[in-house]
Amino acid sequence: MLYRKNPKNGDNLSILGFGCMRLSKKAGMIDQPKAEAELMHAIENGVNYFDTAYMYPGSEAALGKFLSHNDFRNKIYIADKLPHYLMKKPEDIEKCFNEQLKRLQTDYIDYYLIHMLTGVESWNRLKEFGIEQWVAEKKASGAIRNFGFSFHGGNTSFCRIIDGYDWDFCMIQFNYFDEFNQAGINGLEYAAAKGLPVMVMEPLRGGKLTDKGLPQAAATLWQQFTPRRSATEWALRWVWNHPQVTLLLSGMNDIVQIDENVRVAATAIANSLSAEEIAFFSKVRDEIKINTKIPCTGCGYCMPCPHNVDIPTCFSCYNDKYTDGSIQGMKEYLMYTTMRAIPSNASHCQHCHRCEQRCPQGIAISKQLEVISKEMETPLYQIGSAIMRLFSKF
Repeated sequence: MLYRKNPKNGDNLSILGFGCMRLSKKAGMIDQPKAEAELMHAIENGVNYFDTAYMYPGSEAALGKFLSHNDFRNKIYIADKLPHYLMKKPEDIEKCFNEQLKRLQTDYIDYYLIHMLTGVESWNRLKEFGIEQWVAEKKASGAIRNFGFSFHGGNTSFCRIIDGYDWDFCMIQFNYFDEFNQAGINGLEYAAAKGLPVMVMEPLRGGKLTDKGLPQAAATLWQQFTPRRSATEWALRWVWNHPQVTLLLSGMNDIVQIDENVRVAATAIANSLSAEEIAFFSKVRDEIKINTKIPCTGCGYCMPCPHNVDIPTCFSCYNDKYTDGSIQGMKEYLMYTTMRAIPSNASHCQHCHRCEQRCPQGIAISKQLEVISKEMETPLYQIGSAIMRLFSKF
């Protein structure tokens, strides 16, 4: 495992962080034994940064339970996030923070972030709530050791937020497909120039940049490139190639995934990619853009939908229709949305727009669901759905 120093405080951070949003689940709930085995395996292989959030169902509690019967708390760094969009009054901040400490079974958080800032307005609202004084008190008591924010928005807003406070760190979405999206490469360099450690989320774009997630044509490009590496490894190495990146988060929920990521993290030195390799990423990116209709990363921030639409799955099936063919896309749509005990297909959308307020990618979700409903829920779909429901009774 390689490590990079936090330029603000000298913490020696593993370049691979464990993203706890996607902890292993069973029947919709976190599979505690499996998740604990994976967390243990990651620590034993050098991972020392674990990222969770108030809004990740069961994640904080699962991590806290794991730490309660292992002597790791002082050996790892925990990152957690304040859901500013749920804060209605100043006292809500303290209430939420105390609940997080309780879930994590700890009395301090190493890296505490405002979750998902999209513009200066949200930060200004929190300042009106007195968050600057609140953070100062928590840092003085040791309850918060570093204070930062995660960001989904445009580059201009990102730089304004950076300049608006003496932050300890920040987190941005960054991968070779999003090099110039959101904060992007300019934001990364701007934050680093200010001396801030930059944590990276979505290095694999919710699995879309892995061998299984790429359109076949893009996957084939990697298969033909020398040296031969998996699409996942190339994507991770691209992020780590940037010396301004302190670490990246990977939502690992399988020992095989952990082993692969740890293996790559042992040799992914900054500025180690050749000019030819860097140029090839642009070629792959252009191929992906040809087929991807909706830029969803599957993060799930839009969920739950009050009308039971499984938004990320609808988007994934729709994209698969264009990357893997109409038959495959329709098959997945039927299986993953329509044939559930409680159907979760796109036509259930009531255009309440609640999801759009939380989408990091700024997707016009309601409009896209309307398109999906028209294209996917065709007469052929209706027939297929009826047949599958008929056979499911036997």
